[in-house]
Amino acid sequence: MPLVLGSKIINGKIAPDNKMLYMASVQDYRGYHICGGFLVSENFVMTAAHCDLYPTYVVLGNHHLRSADKLVIQIAEKYKHPYYWVVGHGYDIMLLKLSRPVQPNKTIQFIQLPSHEMTLNENEKCQVAGWGKITTRGNVVDDLRVVGVSVISPQNCQNAWTQRIPGYILPTSVICAGGYKTTKGFCQGDSGGPLVCKGMAVGIVSFNKRIPGTKLGNCNYPNVPNVYTDISKHLDWIRMILQGKKS
Repeated sequence: MPLVLGSKIINGKIAPDNKMLYMASVQDYRGYHICGGFLVSENFVMTAAHCDLYPTYVVLGNHHLRSADKLVIQIAEKYKHPYYWVVGHGYDIMLLKLSRPVQPNKTIQFIQLPSHEMTLNENEKCQVAGWGKITTRGNVVDDLRVVGVSVISPQNCQNAWTQRIPGYILPTSVICAGGYKTTKGFCQGDSGGPLVCKGMAVGIVSFNKRIPGTKLGNCNYPNVPNVYTDISKHLDWIRMILQGKKS
């Protein structure tokens, strides 16, 4: 299936240092950034299940990855949704338990999650943020970037994907926003970041569509909506993990 894992911010701007203080860089054992994430409690960072690429550390407290002034915490355990098996089929959500609790301060904050299952309005204005390439074949950047995206209705999203991949059915537990008939959205390589609407994390960057014959996401001229995991559809599982119960 021609999907590509997501979230290099396209046509965004550098995020202000005093905003989006919940953002996390998920890094491997070498200290290389592999995915975005976001702090949801003193013990957990949320990200995408397909970010299970040997995550070892979480970096908090600074939007500039090369800065020495940041908090690096080892990941103690990872909890991938038990129904996840491949991107494009839903349940693309993972919780990373930190080796020690994090207390909010002037550079680190939690972000609120939905309290109940919810449906976003079409054209609702939201934001997505991440680190990395700013064009399809561009260079990686070290500063967090953010871009505004609009929510696309499930039916319009499904219609657009079916036109490109006949017979493909989107999972029911996703949100579509950006990347369609616009130059704004995410691209490959930095998934796991949050879709933020009205100050709340409602989605997790999951996938878009790649350029035929390559592993590159079609980020300069997106022809299908970007797809996010719908956090509100997984609240029972999230609460179970946050409360210390096994999945």
